[in-house]
Amino acid sequence: MDRFDHRILRALQKDSSRPIADLARDIGLSTSACHRRIKLLEESGIIVGYVARIDRNALGLKLQVFVEITLSSQAREVLEAFEASVTRFEDILECHLTSGHADYILRVVARDMADFADIHRNVLSRLPNVASMQTIFTLRPVQHWRGYPIDDRA
Repeated sequence: MDRFDHRILRALQKDSSRPIADLARDIGLSTSACHRRIKLLEESGIIVGYVARIDRNALGLKLQVFVEITLSSQAREVLEAFEASVTRFEDILECHLTSGHADYILRVVARDMADFADIHRNVLSRLPNVASMQTIFTLRPVQHWRGYPIDDRA
């Protein structure tokens, strides 16, 4: 990857809906060269897809919650069963295996406290081999995720 690829990645992280001609002009490439580079970045697996970032509040999802999960065991079967189970629930937006006092951190959103109580009862309590759960309610975001840092000095 060179500085043009880095510029393409940075620009696409900001707004992937821009016309390629505009993107190419802004980074100093022809449209065809820019398009070719994007296709190569996709084929190599560096670009893994495109999504729309949606304001969760506009969907009525006012509550964001992080849940720290500690499992009853570190046995391979226990970890695999938990990870397989997590993927079956759309209420669990993210799941990260972590180091430290918790084994996993989950990110969950809900409409309100009653909705989260329902998710807790019908989703989180159904996860296998959970020894303990610590729920952390966010008060407000300070900085939203804006994409990965990309150094274009290559």
